[in-house]
Amino acid sequence: MNQQVIWAIVAVAIVAAAVVVWYVMNRRRTEQLRERFGPEYDHVVEESGDIRKAEASLQARAKRVAKLHIHPLTVDEAARFSTAWQRVQAQFVDDPDRAITEADKLVGEVMSTRGYPVGDFDQRVEDISVDHPDVVMNYRAARDIARQHSHGRASTEDLRQAMVHYRALFRDLLADAEVREVKEEPTPVTRGR
Repeated sequence: MNQQVIWAIVAVAIVAAAVVVWYVMNRRRTEQLRERFGPEYDHVVEESGDIRKAEASLQARAKRVAKLHIHPLTVDEAARFSTAWQRVQAQFVDDPDRAITEADKLVGEVMSTRGYPVGDFDQRVEDISVDHPDVVMNYRAARDIARQHSHGRASTEDLRQAMVHYRALFRDLLADAEVREVKEEPTPVTRGR
């Protein structure tokens, strides 16, 4: 075989190997992003209409959140928020409008306490999606219902569903603290001897 043919075969083999490596790395990145972001991955791909743009956006989110100082709640903070949540849920029976507003506010307070910036709603959703991808859709849905309600287009059943969505996110945000729900324990009865 002549020297030029050998170099051509080597060059083709190198290009083919590079293409295979590129393909495998892209597949691995896609799989990792799908695993990390769950349903949020599909949402961002659908919203952007371009897998490359969506994946770049998700990677940028992860880098941004990695620079933040997100931390779990302390046991005392989690207990305080858990008690506040129980009050908000109880309030729903008598005043669903106010309960929805309070639920949104309480979720924002938990996020802030954990270290998430709480400015723009869309930025909050993106930040939450990095560590809580399975419940970020709940946050969007609850917020959409609250917005519809402010325009007089949500029923009491819609508000109930919003509370369910807020509760799912709230519980996920508190989960790292490993605090049991605050409940009244019966006082043991002691008998005299």
